[in-house]
Amino acid sequence: MKQDEKRLLITGGAGFIGSTLVEMLLARPEARVLNLDKVTYAANPEALERFALADNYRFAKGDICDRPLVERLLAEFRPQGIMHLAAESHVDRSIDNAAGFLQTNIMGTHVLLEAALAYWRGLEGAEREAFRFLHVSTDEVYGSLGPEGLFREDSPYLPNSPYSASKASSDLLVRAWHQTYGLPTVVCHASNNYGPRQFPEKLIPLMIIKAQGGQNLPVYGKGDNVRDWMHVSDHARGLLAALERGQVGQTYNLGGGVELNNLELVRRICRLLDQELAGSRQEPHEELISFVPDRPGHDQRYALDIAKARRDLGWTPQVKFDQGLADTVRWYLDNRDWWERILKESYDGVRLGLA
Repeated sequence: MKQDEKRLLITGGAGFIGSTLVEMLLARPEARVLNLDKVTYAANPEALERFALADNYRFAKGDICDRPLVERLLAEFRPQGIMHLAAESHVDRSIDNAAGFLQTNIMGTHVLLEAALAYWRGLEGAEREAFRFLHVSTDEVYGSLGPEGLFREDSPYLPNSPYSASKASSDLLVRAWHQTYGLPTVVCHASNNYGPRQFPEKLIPLMIIKAQGGQNLPVYGKGDNVRDWMHVSDHARGLLAALERGQVGQTYNLGGGVELNNLELVRRICRLLDQELAGSRQEPHEELISFVPDRPGHDQRYALDIAKARRDLGWTPQVKFDQGLADTVRWYLDNRDWWERILKESYDGVRLGLA
């Protein structure tokens, strides 16, 4: 075991955000990554195949709820940090079936905390001092904002969906394991992510795929729900900054600072597709927009104050939204085989979450 190695256990490293983080870490010569992932429907097998070629990467297929497995991996790999991203994350799916969200997001986090605590207590000296448990969460735990203001790290929790309630619960468990047992934890809350290789059930890839195929673009309610958008690579950089420079016991908000209502976002995607597919029979793509019944309990607005992360972590988002969105649209147009396989094997595009 080399002195300059940085060994990290990543949970959920086959997912959209997790695979971006793993890819970023593998580019660092000192990094050694163990990816624990259950490989659910939303996993990215292509990323796992690419990572397998790296000398500084290991993969363990398994469930974070499996405590003997987690304990064995900790004992064998001896990580200097855990970055916990594994979660069920799609709000509409949580409305239809909350049980899986409670099991993975709450009980899975509890298993990781218990195993991490026992492992950390067995460390000594500098290793014990340097160890961190980084928990990745969402802005949705704060509930719904009015037309003004921003969520701060000390904003009260008011989750409104089964998904956000499960993440709020996991956040509180992490807080309790720090306050009660001293486990050195850091928590990050992120705004909506976008970018290449995002599973097609999410808004941006779903709209790109449907629009390029000339299908109706379903916009919930009036389309006036506002989200704060951040490129997935900026999120990954923020998580690494929090791991390396975050203060134990603290929470950091990571947001893109780009607020758009859903209707305007879909219109921007349509205009980009008009340019990319000029002369196609679907043009103008905006004519494909249709309004459908709103999601039950749909939060009106999210927006994060990132001043603390900027000040304490030296982090700010770098990807300009217009360029990031254009690059994302182009990626989905250029990688039809990637998402066609998903539509064929694990997701048919049918709406969920109608309660």
